Amino acid sequence: MNDPLEEFAQMALELHGHDSVTETVDRVLEHALKAVSCGYAGVMFLHGKSRVETAAATHPLVAELDQLQVECGEGPDLDVLEDRFSLIVADAESERRWPTWAAAVAAAGIRSLLSVRMYTSSTTIGTLNLYDDQPHKFDVADQEIAHVLARHAAVALSTAMKTENLWQAIDSRKLVGQAQGILMERYQLNGDQAFAVLMRYSQDKNIKLRAVAEMLIETRNLPR
Repeated sequence: MNDPLEEFAQMALELHGHDSVTETVDRVLEHALKAVSCGYAGVMFLHGKSRVETAAATHPLVAELDQLQVECGEGPDLDVLEDRFSLIVADAESERRWPTWAAAVAAAGIRSLLSVRMYTSSTTIGTLNLYDDQPHKFDVADQEIAHVLARHAAVALSTAMKTENLWQAIDSRKLVGQAQGILMERYQLNGDQAFAVLMRYSQDKNIKLRAVAEMLIETRNLPR
């Protein structure tokens, strides 16, 4: 980077300027490729305490390698999520910490990996993962840069997730309110009675309340 401080300032502005999780992840990957100058990059999200998934990647191969860690139960990303802040794989061909994963990675033509935890003061979002087909690609300086990027990314993604959840909650309340209105008008129910009907249908049919409301609004009837 020509001016690291300027680059990071611009990166921070761009990352925190998006309300969408998808847009934020895309910007994270874009800046990661520039900042560390590597072949591939990916972001893995942590759901709950143990379920992980690839949120975005610059190449389909990244998602395949992420899934491999899940399937064989070993790999640097999993270790970073559990008890490390970052890990470097200097050369997959000689890596012995995760033999099954490393052998598959080397066979796919990937030699180096840098994995960094994305976390805030209250939660772990996931990992930022950088790959390259050259061995010994990443050094301590790359690790420090990735740490800065990952921290900014975690805060930006946490904010974007909360914003999306807020709007989804508001939208769901609007839909349920419309569905209540339909039932109240059609069957002369009060608001509590109409909501009880929706809830009972949702529980009996094992369908989310929002989906029940959407069906009722679209068809004007609750399917039998």
